[in-house]
Amino acid sequence: MLLLVLALLSLVGPLATDMYLPAFPRMTEEFGAGAPALQLTLTSMVAGLAVGQLVLGPLSDRYGRRLPLLAGAALACATSALCALAPSLPALTGLRFLQGLSVAAGVVISRAVVSDLADGAAAARMFGILMALTGIGPIVAPPAGALISELYGWRGVYVALAVLAAVSFLGVLLAVPESLPRRRRQAGGVVGSLRSARRMLSDRNYLGYTLAFTFAFGALFCYISASQFVLQNVLGLGVSEASLVFGGGAVIVTLSASANAVLVARVSAERLLAAGLTGLVVSTAAQAGITVAGGLSLPVALTAVVCFSVSLGLVFANATALAVGRVPYAAGAGSAVLGTLQHALAAVVAPLVGLGGDQDAVAMAVGMALMSALALAALGLARSRGHDLVPA
Repeated sequence: MLLLVLALLSLVGPLATDMYLPAFPRMTEEFGAGAPALQLTLTSMVAGLAVGQLVLGPLSDRYGRRLPLLAGAALACATSALCALAPSLPALTGLRFLQGLSVAAGVVISRAVVSDLADGAAAARMFGILMALTGIGPIVAPPAGALISELYGWRGVYVALAVLAAVSFLGVLLAVPESLPRRRRQAGGVVGSLRSARRMLSDRNYLGYTLAFTFAFGALFCYISASQFVLQNVLGLGVSEASLVFGGGAVIVTLSASANAVLVARVSAERLLAAGLTGLVVSTAAQAGITVAGGLSLPVALTAVVCFSVSLGLVFANATALAVGRVPYAAGAGSAVLGTLQHALAAVVAPLVGLGGDQDAVAMAVGMALMSALALAALGLARSRGHDLVPA
C-alpha cells in the first residue's frame, strides 16, 4: 500500500505534464499563439518542479517527510483547480509554475522515503517497482487527456488533476507513516543544509549518477515537448493515434523498469545503467541521422520509440538508486538536487526544441541525441567501481 501511495504522489507531477499534451494543437488555435508560447506553460511547470524540489527536499530532511507531503498534496489540489479557471495563456503559465511548486513535494519526498526504508540492491528494486507503478501515468495520461479534452476541453484535464491531488492527500493521511525519525533529522538550519550540499557536490560518484539521470531526462523531455507535433503534423497521425504511440512508449518503459527490478538481483545497478545509456545513444543517434537526412517515416519513428523506451527503463531506476544511495545522511537534499537539475534542464530544453516549429522533427531528434550522449559521458564522473550496488 505504501508504494502505491508513493507512486500516486510521484504520478501527479508527470500527469500534470503529460495529460494536456494531446490538446496542444487545439490550444494554439484557442489562444491564438504559436507552439513556443504554448510550450512556455510546460516550461513554467517544470521550473516550478525544479524550485520546489530544491526547497522541499532539504526541508524534509529537517522536519520529516509526512508534513511536507500533506502540504504539497493540498496545494496541488488548489493550484490544479485554479489552472482550470485560467482566463488567459499568461495566467495559465503563471499558475503552472505554482502547480509545479506544489507537486514537487510528492516527487522529491517519495524518493527520500524509499531511501529511508532501504539501501543497496533492495533500494534499486524498490525504485524499480516504484518506477513501474509510476509508469502507469504516461500510459494513461495521453489517451485520458485526449478523451477529457474532447469531452470537456483542456480545462477538464485540470479538474481531473485536482481530484487526483485530493486522493493523494487522503493516501498520505491514511497510509504513509513518518519514515525519518527525529534522531536522523538534519540540524543546523541553513548552515547545516549548505554543509550537506557541499559534501554531496564534492562526491564525484553522486554527481556522475545524478548528471546521467538528468541528461537522460533531458532526452525524454525533448521527446515529450515535441512528440505530439511530430506525430500529428509531420507523420500525419490523428490525436488518438498519436496518444496511443506516446502511451505505448510509456508501457515499454514500465515493462523495462519491471524487468530491471528483477535483473538488479543478479547484475550490478551500474552495469545496467551503462547498458541503458548505451542504448539511448545508439537509438537517438540513429534517429537523428535519419531525420536530418530527410528519411523519417512512421516505422523509423516507432522503432526509435521502442529502443529509446527500453533503455530509459534501465536508466532511471538505477541512476536514482545509485545517486541517492551515495548520500544517506541527507536523502531529501540528495533527491532534491537530482530532481532540481532534472527539471531545470527540462525547462530549458522545451522552448529550445519549440524553436524548431510545429512542422519539423529535426530539433527533437537532434536534441534527444545530444542529451543522450551527455548522459553517457556523465557516467564517466562516477569513476569508482567500488560503489556498485551489490546484488542481494
